[in-house]
Parts: sequence; C-alpha cells; structure tokens
Amino acid sequence: MAEMQALAPRWLDGCRLRDCWFEPTFHKHQGALCSGVQIHAEDPGYDHQAFRPWRLQALAFKAIRRLYPDYPLWRDFPYEYEHGKLAIDVINGGPLLREWVDDAAATPQDLDGLATADEQAWLSARRAHLRY
Repeated sequence: MAEMQALAPRWLDGCRLRDCWFEPTFHKHQGALCSGVQIHAEDPGYDHQAFRPWRLQALAFKAIRRLYPDYPLWRDFPYEYEHGKLAIDVINGGPLLREWVDDAAATPQDLDGLATADEQAWLSARRAHLRY
C-alpha cells in the first residue's frame, strides 16, 4: 500500500485499504501464508464520488509491477475463448491498462489523460437513464 500511496494518493480516496493475510485451501498456493489488500467500501470512509475502483486496481497493478518487475502479472493462456488476446486485455476492453502498467515511465497522470475522455462519454451517455 505504501507504493500505491507514493504513486497516486488521491486514487486511494473514497475507501479504506487494510493489509490482510490468508491461507488458501486449494490451488497453487494451498497452505501457504499469502498477503493481500482488503478494500473497505462500506464504512464511514466510503465516499461514492471519490471512490474510483478501476483506478484503484490499476494502481495496485502498477505498484506490483514497480516492486516486482519480473512478476508474471498477466495470464498468458486462453481466457473466455479468446486465444489471441491476454485475459487482462479482454477484461479491460483493450491493451491500454496493461500497456500503462508495463511502461515503467508511465505515470498516474498519463492514465488519467487516457481514461478521462471515455469516462466523460460514459457519464454523458448514462445521464438520460438515471432515475434520481
């Protein structure tokens, strides 16, 4: 979390993060003590306007890449019947996020610049469908 705080502290707004440890009961890390981050978005620290989960996850990926440059972050086998694309690219709708994470020189401001136009278009498109 310290790396995330150092990179983009405002991307942590709207929620609380807490270190957590767990032991998986199956799969490749079964029985091993693993660490992670728990996101609290349902307590007094939650702020709907400030909480930006896509950026929070992007920041977590970026922090992992910076701390562990050789960590195999991206699944490289078929996902959802896609054989020509990485799973992260399918989930995210394209390579933008992955390329930003993997570019050591890319900053949070760069990702803001790339994502803001799409976010504004989404806000505009959904406005007519809001009930309140």
